Amino acid sequence: MERSQLVRRLRSFATLRMTTFLGLWRNGMSEELLRFDGTLKRDPAIDAWLKRHKGELGAMARRWFEVMRGCGDEVREVFHDGCANACLGDVPFGYVNVFTAHVNVGFFYGAALADPAGLLVGSGKRMRHVKVGVEVDEGALRQLIEVAWADVKRRVENG
Repeated sequence: MERSQLVRRLRSFATLRMTTFLGLWRNGMSEELLRFDGTLKRDPAIDAWLKRHKGELGAMARRWFEVMRGCGDEVREVFHDGCANACLGDVPFGYVNVFTAHVNVGFFYGAALADPAGLLVGSGKRMRHVKVGVEVDEGALRQLIEVAWADVKRRVENG
């Protein structure tokens, strides 16, 4: 099987798992955790994607994803849905994505996180993100990443 065919199949499977997960959420089974297949200690697709983003926004994306990578030895990562995702095993806790004028630092269970600095935006049932532009409260964002990591560890350990 060619590499491109394998990649398409893996993406289809990941999309199927995401769809199943979202269906469970809608049906009130919130104890189910989102899981991504194919997580790696260091995903070369993420490094290539980060290198393609030049300038200030690329530097911001690299910086904040490195903070996620530094949360612990158990951090795994996967390039999914066009962005860099950081996971505990196969359970994602955060992501970084680059847009035209800002970088999003997002959290899969962000609605449940304490956010005393009021950085999180979004109105979804679970996910929230921080729009990072030129100015951001770096200490508060670093703390959010650490809290998201601790939150997902608790979720995984407690089932």
